[in-house]
This record gives sequence, C-alpha cells and structure tokens, in this order.
Amino acid sequence: MYIEMFNKAISSVWPMLFIFSVILILMRIAYLYTHRDKMVLYEEVLKLVFILYILLLYYVVTFQDVNYNTSNFVPFKEIFRYKLLSTGFFKNILGNVILFIPFGMYITYYLETKKIYLPIIITVLTSITIEFAQYKIGRTADVDDVILNIIGGILGYILYKIIHSISNRLPRSFRSQTFLNFITIILIAVITLYLSGFKFWGIIK
Repeated sequence: MYIEMFNKAISSVWPMLFIFSVILILMRIAYLYTHRDKMVLYEEVLKLVFILYILLLYYVVTFQDVNYNTSNFVPFKEIFRYKLLSTGFFKNILGNVILFIPFGMYITYYLETKKIYLPIIITVLTSITIEFAQYKIGRTADVDDVILNIIGGILGYILYKIIHSISNRLPRSFRSQTFLNFITIILIAVITLYLSGFKFWGIIK
C-alpha cells in the first residue's frame, strides 16, 4: 500500500523534485567551490534528501487525497474511528505516523541533541502549521493528525538514537567518511536502478 502511494506521489511531482535537485546541487557545488570547502558526500546527500522529503510532504498534505469533510478538534475522535488493521487504519493512522518518522530522525541528526523536547517542539509546530494551512485552503484540519505526527516524530527520534548507538559500537573503519560515502554511492545506484523500472516516471519513453 505505502509503496503504491509513494510511487503515485513521485509520479505526480517528479518535475518539481528534479528541478529542485538540479538547482540545489549546482548551488551547493558552486558554494563549496567558491568557499574552498571540503565536500562530504553522505552529508550532502542527507541534506538534499531532507529537502526533497519536505517538498514531497508538502504535496502529500496539500494536494493528495483532497478531503472536504468537517474538521476535527476533538482529540482521538478520528483515531478511534478506524478498526485496527483496517485499510483506513493503515492509511490514515499508521500513515500519518510513518510520514513523520523521517522528520524526527533528521531533526535529531541536524540538531545533534540528546534532549527529546527540541525535536518534539519542532514537530508540534510543524504539524500545527500544516493543519492550519490545510484548513485555510479548504481542506480539513484534524487534531488527531497532529497527535499522530508527534508520535511519528518521537519514533524518528528514538530510531535515530538506536541507529546512532549501534553505529558507535561499530569498528572505526565502518564509521569513516570513506565508508559512509561508499555506502551512499551504493544506495544511489540501487535507487537509480529501482527508478529505472518505472522509466524515471515517464522521463524516458
């Protein structure tokens, strides 16, 4: 289900993602060149992926599956409306949680913080901003979405901490920039091969 939703979203917004990627990459290369800064590939890719994730998130919350039902300001009203493991549960409950897990992970990585309240505050304010924007453009605002997004952000924080803790126990060679850059190149190659199965969403006929 989630793979299909992801592919659908990507197929709709690939021109925006492609244009932004080229612009951001060119600007970043020019910046690194003019300031004589060293490029660390995996860090640059993480920054780019997060920006593209935010753009994709914007599309999902403002255009995809437009809903004009009544807004909900009663906590847990919509959460308990769906039966456990039903299609609605996976799409509207679990989907809202999963959507914000990468957000919580990156915020924790970017802030390099051990305190959970900072990622939570940023997640809360971001989610409220999204719901307010949805309300103003004629879509529904739902306090339960904020709750689910917060849970996703917290899970992202926890997941990042687990990964970070495990990585600290790995041999130093596995934590080196060279190894991380190598893994990044492998991942880019795998993703490229995966996307080629869709002929890059119609770019290649």
